[in-house]
Amino acid sequence: MGEAAATVLLSAHKPDNEAIILSGGTVSNDANHISGPSRTGEELFQAIDTAIKEAQIDNGKIDFISAHGTATLYNDDMESKAITLAGLQQIPLNSLKGYNGHTLGAAGLLETVISIESLMQGKIIPTLGFETPGTAQPVNVCSSVIEKELNVFLKTASGFGGCNAAIIVKKN
Repeated sequence: MGEAAATVLLSAHKPDNEAIILSGGTVSNDANHISGPSRTGEELFQAIDTAIKEAQIDNGKIDFISAHGTATLYNDDMESKAITLAGLQQIPLNSLKGYNGHTLGAAGLLETVISIESLMQGKIIPTLGFETPGTAQPVNVCSSVIEKELNVFLKTASGFGGCNAAIIVKKN
């Protein structure tokens, strides 16, 4: 467990200089169990697919994925299945919970803020503590810092009661 707070100011004003844009996002619910996610990943896939369509980009434009990544069997398997259904299994993926713990309600926004900073600095942060894959489907877990030009990332989050969320964030 971790403790954190994060804030993002959203505006309809589009600045002329470099800015961050929330270009697509949605929420789905699998209604599977109070604390266990769907075993198929279909509902998170639906959120990912809808966010990508709303952002009007194709999968090849996503530079990295900031996954919910709890390092638990059911959540990580579900995420790996959803990412595979979306055709994103080759995209570098990280989980930031190894650095901050699981901050429950703050996790999605905190990890989004950190990922925005990654985007701006051109650095994909590795998944702390990752050694061996343990998911149903292979995904491209980032195990060392990747430095490159970054423009777009996908953030996924999953919560109690079957809630799934996905957003696409990009540079202006």
